[in-house]
Formats: sequence, structure tokens, C-alpha cells
Amino acid sequence: MRSERPASEKGIPDATIARLPVYLRTLNAMADEGVTTISSGELADAAGVNSAQLRKDLSYLGTYGTRGVGYDVEYLRFQIGREIGSAQEWPVIIVGLGNLGTALANYSGFGSRGFRIVALLDPNPALIGREVVGVPISDLADLEKVVRRTAPRIAVLATPASAAQDVTDRLIACGVRSILNFAPTALTVPPDVNLRKVDLGQELQILAYHEQQAGEQTGETVVATTGVNIKKSSIEKATAS
Repeated sequence: MRSERPASEKGIPDATIARLPVYLRTLNAMADEGVTTISSGELADAAGVNSAQLRKDLSYLGTYGTRGVGYDVEYLRFQIGREIGSAQEWPVIIVGLGNLGTALANYSGFGSRGFRIVALLDPNPALIGREVVGVPISDLADLEKVVRRTAPRIAVLATPASAAQDVTDRLIACGVRSILNFAPTALTVPPDVNLRKVDLGQELQILAYHEQQAGEQTGETVVATTGVNIKKSSIEKATAS
């Protein structure tokens, strides 16, 4: 049984929880540069938020800083790290070792944030037995056996969309309650399972939308899916006539 409740159950908004790792990363960089104290304004600027938002976020941790001095960098790192769980090690399993899954497994930033890859799974016979970052790739058919042996707390899904729900159901049946989904599909999970979705295509589409809006405002060329280049000014002239 967990001795600590998840942060969201302590009354901390999800939006604040999402910003805490950003603050921690910023503080880690400051500490590496020898900074020992930092004002809310300096930390907010470095983290890309406004100072009022930062102070409100940190108040949920019971941290208010010292007027005229600011925040003690080392203590604030400790507080945030304790709250988001980076002060302990989290065993992670990655399912799906295609290009994306392999890239995730090779990401060196996991270890420094408390995440340890304990198992890799894929159904491709050509991959089974190979090692990535010192961890052998196991057969997806052995998922239940691998989960029992390695006891992951978090699962990362990088499977095709068609396989994602079945893999999710099997992981949940084995007791995994935190899943990060990279598969391009919506998953159905019980209320007690924490599910996060990362849709790279969707994020690119959002950026494309903003680029398109910026182009329309400046009259830049719009490239249609037909391959025809049309300037906004040309469209306006044609409409006027």
C-alpha cells in the first residue's frame, strides 16, 4: 500500500502538477550553475510562467519563500521532488519497440528523474532477445510473466493503435495502474488507473494550425493539400471580384 497519496488527491490542481516538473528542471539547472537563492520573478521567467502563477503553484506545497530573499534553491528542489516522486525510483516497462519505443528506451533523461527501465516487450520475433540500454526485449506473449518478475509501476505504450487496448487491459489485470499512451488511439481504463496520452500527430496539427493562422495574418503563401500555392491576398481579390 502506498504511504503517500497522489498529489492530485491532496488538492493540487492537475495544471499545477504539470508545471512542477518544469520548475524542478529549472531549479536543477540553476543549482548546476551554483545559484543558491532565487526570486519568484527569476524562477518564473526561467520556467516560462508569470510570477503570480508560480507563487500560487508553490503555495500548494506550503512554500512561500522569504520576502526580500526569495526561495532557497536546494530546499525547493527537495520539496518539489518529494511531491512529484522524483526522490524515489520508479520501475517502468515499455511495450512496443519500434522506432518510437526504441527511442524512448534510449532516452538518457529518464534515469536522472527517477525512472528505471525494467522491462521491454514486443511481439516481433526478430527483436526478442536483443538488448536496449542493457535490458533484453521480451516476447509480448509473456507480458504477465514479465510484469510479475519486474513489478513495474508505470507502463509506456508505443504499440500500433490496433494492439493498444488489449495490451492496456492485460497490464491493468496485472496490477499496473499508471500508463503513458503514445499509441494513436483512445483507451478505456477503470477510474483507478492513471492514463496519460501523448499524440504526436495531434501536437503537430495544433502547431500547423497556429502556423496557418500566422500565415493568413501576414498574407503569406498557403500550401493547400492539393499542392496548389495560394496567397491570401489572391483569395481576397478573387472574392472581391
